[in-house]
Amino acid sequence: MKMSPEVQAEAALRPILEIEDLRIAFSGRGGESEAVKGVSLSVAPGEVLGLVGESGSGKTVTMLAAAGLLERNGRIAGGKVRIAGQDVTRASRGMLRPIRGAVISMIFQNPRAALNPIRAVGDQIADAIRAHERVSKAQARERAIALLADVKFPRPEAQARAYPHELSGGMCQRAMIAVALACNPKLLIADEPTTGLDPTTQKSVMDLLAGLIAERGMAMVLITHDLAMAAEYCGRVAVMEQGLLVETGLPRRIFLAPRHPYTQRLVAASPTRGARIEDLVPPGALPALPAAPAPTIGRPHLLEVVGLQKDFGNGAKAVDGVSFTLNAGQSLGLVGESGSGKSTTSRLVCRLLDADAGAIVFDGQDLAATAEKDFHRSPRRSDIQLVFQDPTDSLNPRFTARECIADPLRRLGGLRGRALEAKVRETADLVSFPQALLDRLPHQLSGGQKARVGIGRAVCLEPKLMVLDEPTAALDVSVQAVVLHLLERLRRELGMAYLFVSHDLNVVRMMCADTLVMKSGRIVEAAPTEKLFTAPDHPYTRSLLAAVPSLDALKDD
Repeated sequence: MKMSPEVQAEAALRPILEIEDLRIAFSGRGGESEAVKGVSLSVAPGEVLGLVGESGSGKTVTMLAAAGLLERNGRIAGGKVRIAGQDVTRASRGMLRPIRGAVISMIFQNPRAALNPIRAVGDQIADAIRAHERVSKAQARERAIALLADVKFPRPEAQARAYPHELSGGMCQRAMIAVALACNPKLLIADEPTTGLDPTTQKSVMDLLAGLIAERGMAMVLITHDLAMAAEYCGRVAVMEQGLLVETGLPRRIFLAPRHPYTQRLVAASPTRGARIEDLVPPGALPALPAAPAPTIGRPHLLEVVGLQKDFGNGAKAVDGVSFTLNAGQSLGLVGESGSGKSTTSRLVCRLLDADAGAIVFDGQDLAATAEKDFHRSPRRSDIQLVFQDPTDSLNPRFTARECIADPLRRLGGLRGRALEAKVRETADLVSFPQALLDRLPHQLSGGQKARVGIGRAVCLEPKLMVLDEPTAALDVSVQAVVLHLLERLRRELGMAYLFVSHDLNVVRMMCADTLVMKSGRIVEAAPTEKLFTAPDHPYTRSLLAAVPSLDALKDD
């Protein structure tokens, strides 16, 4: 039966997603616990709603329940979920199958984990199309190639045959977007779609999503802990804390005049122009930072890198003639897009890779002259330590926090027995990790606690140089603030030097006195950080800075 114009107009105004008093419970060994506690929200056609809050606030669980994707130990304990007017609160898998993908679709946080590693990306898009529409394989493939073109794949026909491991992080995310859009859904749920991406890739992905949403008349829920991104791309923002919806409104009002104490803490913890590390945490919440160490004028450099080169044999040098210096007690930023050579440079400095050419003079000794396999048996090994980007992946899942910290002390420090236990406890106190949690495994710790274990494992050997590879990339803003405060305190107290590798330019601005900008394996600009941010010389640096979302933009409007 054909709908009248009046009915069609009413249907167009009806929210695509309606959630009323939703409660979600999870069962576990200790009984049942409530993760979402009476949340009500709606999303209208053409609207972009930002759902913000820390890990554990319930934002992802709320949207997974709406899509019928709760884990087996989770259940909707109360309330209602309606999609396009249809009550799906307790819908069976059979009822949900035609809705998922065709009416509501989801972009997951980790595209490499969400994509099938043994199927080409074009085939995965075609699979999604054929699951909902009666089309031939050839027709589905043709549409898959067209979708890859829509999400800006440079060679869509050729890259449709590529597997996820053959694509960069940004291209994997674009492939995931193509899968989600395959059947023209009315509502797109984007769960942290740019976590781990560099600024320009992040901006290109978000601009792409915003353009596709507007072009197709869709709605989107953007789940994020990046308040600046929510401010830039969302028409309305909802803030969640511990399963409760605590504040809703326009981005300008929410972020410039937050009413709820939790929102106020989130905004305060977000790096902005001119902010200091001390400004990110509530007054009195952490010990005051000690005075910054005096500049090491006239003393030899702790680290001098000269003409460093590394070629992985793919036709382009990953590191191409990189030179820089780092003094004791200094924090030096290293920024650039994915593939620029930052992480390769940091691994060369840590001697996790052998350089093809160049010198790495550390404390007067050229480490590049020693093979990587021999360096790990050298007394110098304990002088240079690395803090990895993802503490979950870098910690041994079978080691307790105590064992993670004790391992380098035992192998490189030669400690045993009571001396080892005393040093582990001393390190836990140094990085503000509760001693009561030392016997917990990594999966039993929060993200911030795991980050502290990773830092403790590096700091316990009292290194002269710490290489920090995206140490806060996966953390919520409030946890990030605490970890950055910790790192700054350790630098000032212990006089360590930091090589701070990051794509978060706002964090680099607060942490580093000087910054290097890398592009295609080369350093294209090196300058004092404030000068680089206020008057960059290189066009590439200007493009990086322009791509960074910031809450300052709301103040400037």
